[in-house]
Amino acid sequence: MGSLIKEPKQTAQTAPVKYLVVDDHPRMRALLRQVLAAAADEFCECADGAEAIVAYRQCMADWVLMDIEMPNLDGLEATRRLCAEFPDARVILVTNHDSPELRQQAAAFGALGYVTKDNLGSLRSLLQMNR
Repeated sequence: MGSLIKEPKQTAQTAPVKYLVVDDHPRMRALLRQVLAAAADEFCECADGAEAIVAYRQCMADWVLMDIEMPNLDGLEATRRLCAEFPDARVILVTNHDSPELRQQAAAFGALGYVTKDNLGSLRSLLQMNR
């Protein structure tokens, strides 16, 4: 199941931010933690979509960063289920796969954003715009 990594970074001016990072590759989860380390107070993480739903119930993350291609339950279906159960969940798909159809499906399932893994700088910008 998912793990929780606490990294206190809260200042008097900012509220804590919690991310749920969902990717079947541990190196990618580590890279996302590194990219967002300055902005996050806590990271929860797990390796597939089924675990993501359970982990979200436990950590109630401010943001879910979800890969698409994963074992057991893919990120699109996990996003659909997560957003159906938790309408306030904020999901951004972070994936190697990109097409207009995937972007449309992600939005239809409740994702608020879509970022390719080769453009993680846009992830930081997207998150800052929606703080």
